[in-house]
Amino acid sequence: MQIHDLPYPDPGLPDARSGPRFLLWLGRNQLGGQFKSLCWGLLHFLSVASLPYGVGFAVQAVVEGSGSRLALAGGLILLLGAALALGDTMLHRTAVTNWITAAARVQQLLARRTATLGAALTRRVAAGEVVAVSTGDVEKIGWFVEALSRFAAAALTVVVVCVGLVIYQPALGIVVAVGMPVLALAVLPLLPRATRRADQQREKAGRATELASDTVAGLRVLRGIGGEELFLDRYRRASQEVRSAAVRSARMWSLISAVQVLLPGLLLIAVVWYGIELARQGRITVGELVTVYSAVMILNYPLRHFEEIAMAYSFSRPSAQRAARVLSLERVTEPGGLRAAEAPAGDLYDPVTGLLAPAGRLTAVVCGDPDLAGRLADRLGGHPTEGDTGTGSGAGTGSGSDSRSGTGAGSASGTGSDSESDSESDSGSGSGSGPGKPTTPVTALPSVLLGGVPLDELPLDAARAAVLVQDKDPVLLSGTLAELLDVPSSGSVRPEEALAAAQCADVLDALSQASLDDDPMNARITERGRSLSGGQRQRLALARSLVTDPEALVLDEPTSAVDSHTEARIAEGLRALRSGRTTVVLTSSPLLLDRADRVVLVHEGTVAAVGEHRELVLTEPRYRAVVTRETDEEAASAAPSRDAGTSLRAEPGIGDAGIEELTEIEETA
Repeated sequence: MQIHDLPYPDPGLPDARSGPRFLLWLGRNQLGGQFKSLCWGLLHFLSVASLPYGVGFAVQAVVEGSGSRLALAGGLILLLGAALALGDTMLHRTAVTNWITAAARVQQLLARRTATLGAALTRRVAAGEVVAVSTGDVEKIGWFVEALSRFAAAALTVVVVCVGLVIYQPALGIVVAVGMPVLALAVLPLLPRATRRADQQREKAGRATELASDTVAGLRVLRGIGGEELFLDRYRRASQEVRSAAVRSARMWSLISAVQVLLPGLLLIAVVWYGIELARQGRITVGELVTVYSAVMILNYPLRHFEEIAMAYSFSRPSAQRAARVLSLERVTEPGGLRAAEAPAGDLYDPVTGLLAPAGRLTAVVCGDPDLAGRLADRLGGHPTEGDTGTGSGAGTGSGSDSRSGTGAGSASGTGSDSESDSESDSGSGSGSGPGKPTTPVTALPSVLLGGVPLDELPLDAARAAVLVQDKDPVLLSGTLAELLDVPSSGSVRPEEALAAAQCADVLDALSQASLDDDPMNARITERGRSLSGGQRQRLALARSLVTDPEALVLDEPTSAVDSHTEARIAEGLRALRSGRTTVVLTSSPLLLDRADRVVLVHEGTVAAVGEHRELVLTEPRYRAVVTRETDEEAASAAPSRDAGTSLRAEPGIGDAGIEELTEIEETA
């Protein structure tokens, strides 16, 4: 594989049971490139190691006064120099090719796994760790693959030179042959401690990076509560811990480097001292002494690659472990599906909770537990989450379930699928557990049905196209507004219509003012939309979902960061634009609930009540407690008046203070 042939048509199926196994698998898949690099490396190192022979031959020719032999020695040195230059050039070329192609293979594997798992990935692995694996860790893994062939060439060169010296000059050659293995293995006792210190440094650096990311993400909130100095002090302490760990790690590697300089120096002194004694006795010539001396000195160069491979492995091993952990995450259902890739249509039904969203209707769902609402949205997206085990009220709340991360597959990729509720087995998840560690099997509950078709039996792409889930904290990628709204869609909803329904007029004005182009569609959105307010980001994400126009759209708190008057207009726009399409909104907002065709109360994991908003406010205490935030004391004091005026409250416009407030907001909007 050459660089210009990337990407790989198929990066392969990795061995993700552990970090070392993953490195071994990666090396086996790079055998062709490794062999080329090994051959060029042998040419380079053997040319370097043969130079002492040419120099010794020339010195002996001068001592003997032989011009022809001196000319022959000069020609040999020139030939070795040309071979050295060629080998070095091609070794660098092939080694870097191995590095880049290995890194590209790992990145393709990570991208494929991310696309398969969707938003479930960030519920199992921290988003910062995923970023670290796909950037810095990929580079370290590529470094090990690149250094491996150079190390193999260097090791073979040392063996060949030692054997050659024993044959060329047995007396001195034996000394060199005994000393070289000692030099190569002398640093092995120091490597475990150096590796541990390097791991500690990377761990502390990762914590500091996560702290910095969290601080930047919540900068507005920190400024609002005056917490900048507190978080700055935390990051300062974390930074100092990283510095101390880096110094401790550097001390060990400097000690290893010192040993690699000291021991070859001692061997060189021993060879020179013993060689001089042999020359005085007439057992070797001056040229032979120069040859052996030069060979020992030159061998320091390939020996340095023993240190490099040790460093490369110590740095790449934890990186490979993290990559293997991500790659070991699997879906319970097969991404290929069991049915043909035909988008179903009809009612959206969850057999676990009993929730039914009739086709072509706007259904609002009220959950007292925000985490349960998030997991329910995930289930409606096509697949049960990991915690969805058990029965009854335990739906979606089983032990081991994680709260939602708030980032969706479509939100992150801009492909129109704002969240994906994939289910996967977490082999090697959790602190201290490596890839391949056995875990308790998770029994998946029945899949959500769309038109009677289980979504987990559909191919992954078809399921994602049929049901789109926008979670409560969608992500906006950097780029222009036109690029943000350029998502796979039915083509029935134009971006202008979606922006109008999501009440994005003020967002467009803000983007136009910040852009040199008068067309707001060409205005650039910063990373994660940080230059916009929370409500503006939420409305742009809603517009993106509306442009997609899926068969079923699931929105989790789509207006939680929007003021009441704007929320009322969004409710009208959403109802009008999604007319005739299945829409499910998980919310506790009275404005959205009042516009819904059907309102469902989910209590403790099952459907507890179904009706219209105003009806449920009057007749269902659990619904009223969630929607109006009514306390137990308020409910007790209001009970007599409700009993006395039931018939009056049934009339439009007469009822609780919450309904009166709702009417006032509607009229103002």
